[in-house]
Amino acid sequence: MSAVPRLASASLRDLPDVVKDEPGLLDVLGRTDAVLAVPEPARALVVAGMVARSSRRPIVVATATTADAERAVDDLRAFLDPNAVEYFPAWETLPFERVSPAIETMGRRIRTLRRLTLGDDLPAVIVAPVRSFIQRLAPGSRSVEAITVARGSVVDLDGLAERLVAFGFRREYQVEHRGEFSVRGSIVDVFPATAERPVRIDLWGDEVDRLSEFSVTDQRSTDEIEAVEVLPCRELLPTAEVRARAEKLVALEPWGREHWERLAEGQLFDGMESWLPWLAPDEELLGDLLPDDCQLLLVEPRRLRDRATEFLAEEADLADSLAR
Repeated sequence: MSAVPRLASASLRDLPDVVKDEPGLLDVLGRTDAVLAVPEPARALVVAGMVARSSRRPIVVATATTADAERAVDDLRAFLDPNAVEYFPAWETLPFERVSPAIETMGRRIRTLRRLTLGDDLPAVIVAPVRSFIQRLAPGSRSVEAITVARGSVVDLDGLAERLVAFGFRREYQVEHRGEFSVRGSIVDVFPATAERPVRIDLWGDEVDRLSEFSVTDQRSTDEIEAVEVLPCRELLPTAEVRARAEKLVALEPWGREHWERLAEGQLFDGMESWLPWLAPDEELLGDLLPDDCQLLLVEPRRLRDRATEFLAEEADLADSLAR
């Protein structure tokens, strides 16, 4: 009876410590072929218990569908620090569909890849639908850059605008959506791809005098912040490597001449990601960036395998029709 008050006042964050010593959980940690039967409502708690017990990072949770992955992320963030859980979504677009994925989707993927490649800020858990495991990564995924602006730092206004354009941001008169920025006098507004609110950078000369979030609806500044990190909002950027490859494709693959020329000129356009298989001849997948000491959890392996098979067959059929 004495434990009841303690449980009643406990936070959900305390529960992983309760299950981390369960024999079944201890039996699967560190193994590559173990099977653990867990009812769906308890899966996130069991993964959080693994985080509390194991030193392996990250624990990668592979799900059959996007809906399963999103549900797992929401549940895990109830038990763990939200920053410890990253979601690596698959593109919403079909293979070779001439439509770009959502800015937020690409931003989440880029943020996860950056944390993996830096290595000093590994998330405890990465949740990814199986489709995202078999989607090719863009060139430069191992060297994702970021723009960091802090209060009191010195900023070259023209240089900042140029870098934002190079990162795939659209310059607008007023910022209303992710992936947009504007410059009005000494004020730079930017809406990072994964942020909940856009950020306003107030300059005094070339020094950051004030840094704050602001409301999209009335454009008024709200909470002040100390710093902001801005990552590219597109996975495929017209880097020197990509432009050189596109220029060669003009002669090698003349059927796509219009698109190769636009890419060779460094243009950003909707659907440019659909040409990634031709622009990244060295196929690199999410698994290639995972550290050796990560642990992979397959949720409902048979269902996951079936979904992967369906996706690969769909991609092959679309590639054949495109070739014809």
